[in-house]
Amino acid sequence: MSNYSKQTNWGQFIPLVTVFFFWGFVAASNDILIPVFKKAFNLSQTESMLVQICFYVAYTVGSLIYMAVSKGLKQDLINKIGYKNGLIVGLLISASGTLLFYPAANMHSFPLMISGLFIVGLGFSLQQIVANPLAIEVGPAETGSQRLTMAGGINNLGTTIGPLIVSFAIFGSATAASTDISVESVKIPYLILGAAFVLVAIMLKFSSLPAITPTNVEKIEDSKPGEKTSALQFPQLILGMIAIFVYVGVEVSTASNLPAYMEKDLGFETKDVAPYISLYWASMMIGRWTGAVDAFDFNAGIKKILRFLAPYLAFGVFLLVNAIAKHDLQPFYVYGLIIIAMIICDIISKGNPARMLLIFSVAGILALLIGMSTTGMTSVYAFTSVGLFCSTLWPCIFALAINGLGKYTNQGSGLLIMMIMGGGIVSLIQGYVADLTTIHMSYTVGVLCFAYLAFYAIRVSGILKSQGIDLDKISKGSGH
Repeated sequence: MSNYSKQTNWGQFIPLVTVFFFWGFVAASNDILIPVFKKAFNLSQTESMLVQICFYVAYTVGSLIYMAVSKGLKQDLINKIGYKNGLIVGLLISASGTLLFYPAANMHSFPLMISGLFIVGLGFSLQQIVANPLAIEVGPAETGSQRLTMAGGINNLGTTIGPLIVSFAIFGSATAASTDISVESVKIPYLILGAAFVLVAIMLKFSSLPAITPTNVEKIEDSKPGEKTSALQFPQLILGMIAIFVYVGVEVSTASNLPAYMEKDLGFETKDVAPYISLYWASMMIGRWTGAVDAFDFNAGIKKILRFLAPYLAFGVFLLVNAIAKHDLQPFYVYGLIIIAMIICDIISKGNPARMLLIFSVAGILALLIGMSTTGMTSVYAFTSVGLFCSTLWPCIFALAINGLGKYTNQGSGLLIMMIMGGGIVSLIQGYVADLTTIHMSYTVGVLCFAYLAFYAIRVSGILKSQGIDLDKISKGSGH
C-alpha cells in the first residue's frame, strides 16, 4: 500500500471521518425504530427484528454487488472511479434510502420502511469498502491502525448520541419511549438525515481527498506470471475474514444478550437496563479514543498524558449523555477503575496491531470468564467491559488482513465488510446455547470467538513476516 504522506493528512482525514460518524449514528438509532415500528405496525418481536436484519444483510449484499461489478469491469470498481467518488456515490445511495421513509409513512407500509433502511445499508457498504482502507492511506503506514481506531471512536460518538437525538426528534423527549407515537413522526428525522448525507457528499466533493486511489490501479486481470490473481490468495485475508466474522459476532452478541441476563437472572426492570447497554457501546468509544492517541504527531510525553486523558474524556461524554437522559449516574462511577485495565493493555501493546489484537483478545476472554464465574453487578461490569477490549480489534484485524494486498486492497476490503454478517449469526448461536443452558453460560460462545482472534494475532504475524512485512519494525518506527 503506498504512502503518500509522511504525516497524517488531517485535511483529508477530518472530512473522511464524518461518514464513520453516520454509520454509528444510524446503526444505534435503529434500536429506537424497533419499538416504534413494533407498536405502529403491530409486529411480533421476531418481525420487529427485520429492522436489524435488513440493515446488516445490506452490507453483505452490497459487498457482493461490488465484487460482481468489479468482475464485470475486469477492474476494481473503486480503482476505476476513485476513493472520493466512491464515498460520494455511497452517500447518495444512502440518501435515496431515507427518501422512502416519506411515502412509507404516508402509506403506513412496514416493507417500504425496511426497504429504505436496506438501501441506506447498501450505501454504507460502499462507504465502508472505501473509507476503511482510505483511513489507513491518509498518512504513514505505521500509524494506519491508530487512525482507523480514531475513526472508530468517531463512529462510537455517533452510537452514543444518535439514539438520544433520534429519540428526541421522534418522541419530543429523550426518555419518553412509552409515549403514543405515530409512524409518521419518523418521516422528518430521516429526511433531515438524508439531507445531511447529501451535504456531506457535497463537502467531500470539494475536499482534498484523492480523486483517484493511491493504490495500484492496474486491472485485476493484468497480473504477471507467478503473481497472485485474487485477494483470496492471501492467507492473511482469508484468516482475517473469519476474524472479522467472529469479532463482530462477539461484539454484538455480548450486548444483545446482556438485557435478558440482567432481567431474568438479576431481576432488573427493562427500563433500568438501558444505561448499561449505553455503557457497553460507550466502552467501545472509550477504548477507541485511547487507541487513537498514536495517530497524532505529538511527542512521547504528551502521548503518555493523552493515553490517560482520552479514555476519561470519552467516559465523560457517556456520563454527560446519560445525565441529559436523566439516568442515575451513581452506579457508573466505579467503572472508572475498570478503564485502567484497558489503558494498561494499550500501553503494553506498544502500537503493534498484532500484539494489540492478542493482548485485547486475552483480556476479553478474562472479562467473559469473570462474568460467567460471578453474579450480581460484578458480572454485569465484567460483561460490559468486553466493550473496552473489543474497541480496537476492528482496526487491528482490518490493518493486518489487507497488509500487503497491493492492487487487491479494495477487493480485500469488500470481502472483509461482507463478514459483518457475523454479528447476526453469532448472536443467533449464543441465543441457541442460552436456550440449551443458561444465558450466563452462553457467553462461552464469546470466549471461543476471542480465542480465535488470539490465534489469528499469532498466526498473521508469521504470515506477514514471510512476505517481508515485519510488524515489530513498523511499531518501533512509529516511536512508541
